[in-house]
Amino acid sequence: MGVNRIVPNLPAADTHVSQEFYADFLGLEPALDLGWIVSYRSPENPTAQVSVVTRDETAPEDSAISIGVSDVEEAYAEARRRGYEIVHPLTEEPWGVRRFFVRDPNGVVVNVVAHA
Repeated sequence: MGVNRIVPNLPAADTHVSQEFYADFLGLEPALDLGWIVSYRSPENPTAQVSVVTRDETAPEDSAISIGVSDVEEAYAEARRRGYEIVHPLTEEPWGVRRFFVRDPNGVVVNVVAHA
């Protein structure tokens, strides 16, 4: 399982108030806008990203970080084999990703994701 990006998921009351800061001030471009989450990325380095999230639409808890992997099924199987708490099962989401949430040993919820 290779990791191809790591994206912090920042909590926000309103995702769109971040536009001025992340896009206008820092020069990042919106990469995804589902209303409840807006992801911004660097035009020069698209793996440099940050997401602003109000409340995850399909998961029972919000994640603090998203880690993009090359094989999400392998990551899911390994997390289960190790006995880690699965917070949100492996799911194909309507916006084109397969993901699951797992709790790390410190209690942090991690979104492990791959594009479908």
